[in-house]
Amino acid sequence: MSEENRVMGIDIGGTGVKAALVDTQNGTMTSERVRLPTPQPATPAAVMEAIKELQRQLQWQGTVGCGFPGLVKSGRVQRAPNLDSSWIGYDLAGQLQAQLGAPRVAIGNDADAAGLAEFRFGAGRGAGGTVLVITLGTGIGSAIFRDGVLLPDTELGHLAMHGKVAEKWAAASIRTNKDLSWKKWARRLNDYLVHVEYLLGVDLFIIGGGVSKKPAKFFPYLQGVGGRVEAARLGNAAGIIGAALFPLR
Repeated sequence: MSEENRVMGIDIGGTGVKAALVDTQNGTMTSERVRLPTPQPATPAAVMEAIKELQRQLQWQGTVGCGFPGLVKSGRVQRAPNLDSSWIGYDLAGQLQAQLGAPRVAIGNDADAAGLAEFRFGAGRGAGGTVLVITLGTGIGSAIFRDGVLLPDTELGHLAMHGKVAEKWAAASIRTNKDLSWKKWARRLNDYLVHVEYLLGVDLFIIGGGVSKKPAKFFPYLQGVGGRVEAARLGNAAGIIGAALFPLR
């Protein structure tokens, strides 16, 4: 394997900061996955220290791709709903490059990262038309592709449904927090997918997040959705693998 195909993928989350070295040619990790809890408070300086420790553990000095839970434009953070407010305006790209000594750094939204991985190496491989990767967890993340091209930074979990934002109605966390049966929760998710399919004409939905490991529990209740529905295949590795793809775009 050529070293130029290897990238350190970083996945910054609200509860954990994760990283691994990734072979971007075949979408596999070439190192162990290392993880540290997200510091509390999750300030830029504290998270950067965690990332530097992960880099030290991986013994890496090359290209870096980073998935961030918010909006980043021109390398600067515009929105970070699950981290400390001091992130707003932070030059994440510049600080990663300076503090990691990386020759190249690229950053994108964490849901887009998972979507890129699934589209290139997982359930969306070879798919045409409109593909929507939905990550179900505490909230709802989204990544939209049209004939293989990503429309970045979408927030379809914030569509209005039943007088609230959709992720407060149909995220995976709602099932556990409200002690809903799989069937009752799946009907909520079905309403959401039907709504999104109507708006965007989705040809393929890829359902990610922890629940993607148990499609038999809720897929039978997803009815009336115009597009095909598939379970994501890369699991928790998707965010790291997709982050490593950002420098290639």
